[in-house]
Amino acid sequence: MSDKKFKRIFCIVIDSLGIGEEPDAAEYNDVGSDTLGHISQSVKEFTIPNLQKLGMANLHPLVQVAPAASPAAYYGALREKSVGKDTMTGHWEMMGLYTTKPFITFTDHGFPPELIAELEKRTGRKIIGNKAASGTAILDELAEEEINKGHLIVYTSADSVLQICGNEETMGLDTLYKYCEIARELTMKPEWLVGRVIARPYVGRHKGEFKRTANRHDYAVKPFGKTALNVLKDNGYDMISIGKINDIFVGEGVTKAIHSESSVNGMEQTIEEAGKDFHGLCFVNLVDFDALWGHRRDPAGYAREIEKFDVNLGKLLSVLRDDDLLLITADHGNDPTFHGTDHTREKVPLLAYSRLFKHPGALPEGDTFGIVGATILDNFGLTMPENTIGTSVLDLLV
Repeated sequence: MSDKKFKRIFCIVIDSLGIGEEPDAAEYNDVGSDTLGHISQSVKEFTIPNLQKLGMANLHPLVQVAPAASPAAYYGALREKSVGKDTMTGHWEMMGLYTTKPFITFTDHGFPPELIAELEKRTGRKIIGNKAASGTAILDELAEEEINKGHLIVYTSADSVLQICGNEETMGLDTLYKYCEIARELTMKPEWLVGRVIARPYVGRHKGEFKRTANRHDYAVKPFGKTALNVLKDNGYDMISIGKINDIFVGEGVTKAIHSESSVNGMEQTIEEAGKDFHGLCFVNLVDFDALWGHRRDPAGYAREIEKFDVNLGKLLSVLRDDDLLLITADHGNDPTFHGTDHTREKVPLLAYSRLFKHPGALPEGDTFGIVGATILDNFGLTMPENTIGTSVLDLLV
């Protein structure tokens, strides 16, 4: 299809929607993981007519969903080449960066005493928590102490993250963000380097009523090289980010950033952008699948979130233009039926849809997520930056 170019590309990342273990899953203790498959096996009903129409069940067998007789999209699986299974590694690889050294995690023992002491000194607050925990559980455990004694909740997870909680009413967002900026500065040291520092604001005063707000902010490490997003921006194309894409890439290559309150809100914003005129890429991350259901090991909640996405997917499909290309993929797995609360090393789907496609079908399995970025740039007649990975499949889309 090299002679036909799309004016707009929408790339939607269903955060953590893996479709089965990678060949090297044993190295990550993830043999047997299958996010989408196990979700389907865990629920009685699973209604996703639009994903079905695009060929998701042709790509991956589902209990309740039959393969489409004539899929409306090209469908295939992508393997991750980089070392790791986290959000940043997955997204960066989509846009060409090959990560060979994983980010540090502090899941087993919390953060080192030296880091905690320096953070206490710089913030003037006693650090409490300092362990791997669920974000909602740690609020029930420690938020009253944070509010009443002026302490500071710091915790981590199975990801390479340092998370700081702050009550919007008693601490204030500006103060919380300042503390996160301090933590980001400290954790740039090689021995403390985490992928993201995350501000976790909440409201409420007593156990049982605490609720995290939509004012989360991620302070990520800047990408270590130029990505496909930089190439788009440098060549005058629009690069619209929705959700946490702007945070993941620290604004690199972004021309317009839109903050989302939820995955449903993110799809609503995507539909709104589809009604506007732009030339380039709209890059969307829908985080609730991962944050609300994968990490909390809730397959039923995950299934319902996919169904909500499918409803809005139908609305998006109805407003796409003939010169639009839609790509749907994921950044890693997070099997809600699996052991622990960590991401899982899985293949991810790639669905490619356009009104122009006449006889879409199966794509060969890709050996890197970088196929996504390479295909996007190829569409605009651009090439990937030096020292990046990924080969375009645009010519296969006929």
